[in-house]
Amino acid sequence: MAHIVILGAGTGGMPAAYEAREALDKSHKITVINAVDYFQFVPSNPWIAVGWRKRPDITFPIRPHLERKGIDFIADMVTEIDAAGSTLKLSRGETVKYDYLIIATGPKLAFDEIPGVGPEGHTQSVCTVDHAEKAYDAYQSFLDNPGPAVIGAVQGASCFGPAYEFAFIVDADLRKRKLRDKVPMTYVTSEPYIGHLGLGGVGDSKGMLESEMRNHHIKWITNAKVSRVEAGKMYVDEHNDAGQVIKQHELDFKFSMMLPAFKGVDPVARVEGLCNPRGFVIVDKHQRSPKYPNIYSAGVCIAIPPVEQTPVPTGTPKTGYMIESMVTAIVHNIEEELTGRMPTHTGTWNAICLADMGDTGAAFVALPQIPPRNVNWFKKGKWVHLAKIAFEKYFIRKMKNGTSEPIYEKYMLKALGIERLK
Repeated sequence: MAHIVILGAGTGGMPAAYEAREALDKSHKITVINAVDYFQFVPSNPWIAVGWRKRPDITFPIRPHLERKGIDFIADMVTEIDAAGSTLKLSRGETVKYDYLIIATGPKLAFDEIPGVGPEGHTQSVCTVDHAEKAYDAYQSFLDNPGPAVIGAVQGASCFGPAYEFAFIVDADLRKRKLRDKVPMTYVTSEPYIGHLGLGGVGDSKGMLESEMRNHHIKWITNAKVSRVEAGKMYVDEHNDAGQVIKQHELDFKFSMMLPAFKGVDPVARVEGLCNPRGFVIVDKHQRSPKYPNIYSAGVCIAIPPVEQTPVPTGTPKTGYMIESMVTAIVHNIEEELTGRMPTHTGTWNAICLADMGDTGAAFVALPQIPPRNVNWFKKGKWVHLAKIAFEKYFIRKMKNGTSEPIYEKYMLKALGIERLK
């Protein structure tokens, strides 16, 4: 009997547990370890921050849903990974031995890299449901005394979609409240141009998103590096294509949400030879660590090189569709190893995304993620807004039911009118 341990119970860890339970012989034990005892649907956090959703809408307790499928669950933090000894140490003193480890922790949020950034500083975040609830409280105070707003993503960020989403969601919410005219809004991003998305652009994302921002009276600063944030003021250096500072901005604000750069979580990053300098897990094409072959990893916590060099550092996003395919590859590879075969399965580098924009939305398909592409498609319309709302309910329901089917492929490709990606 083998013991498969999964670190993390998010959009990678939960599907990994369900797929492994269905694919592997019941004699093998599966355990999920997560720092908190609830699942949160992270893509809905921007809605939480303006009051369009509440915590119970996008969270549920993990234990009963996993245990119903015969999967063990431990709600605790891992403090140390002994990769050579295949052992985990937990914060309450427990140790857990594993035969195979799947790391799906998500990222560490690197707010500390820029003075004043983050919920403990002077800007808000939508990276976790706790952060989104704190942003909602700040937003309520802001509505009582509106003024300038600054929204965006700092240097080194790799997840730009939620920043665009939040800017347009705030715009839509303010318009509904008849307060938009009182809120000058600036979008600050490390991207070299609007619509780059960490992907080198997708289709006409540049032109379409610039047009939307002009139509919604949102100014922008690209090639931006935030040097520090003080109460009500953000200091931003704007760079040219050669990386030289061409303008220094002092942006006043009464409300700000800035996405941070990501790093690997501490106990993972500390394992010698497992990660790159930022703490992201180095994996081969089979999602397996080259140094520790019984460790696999998927999702935001793996090392993926930037799509291209940019004047201000930007990372590469890992979308839900990619994560789902990585998880499926891992489960099949472990299944092969347990039956004496070598791993043969690989994840996809295709990206599919539905992004809400308040009362409309944008969708893109990048196949593969890194240009040149076979498919390079970007569209917008109210149908995307409605599709994302439906997908939220669909995904949460499937996670509660313990499905092992490919959720992103089944739903998103259908929503986009695409039969299959190869």
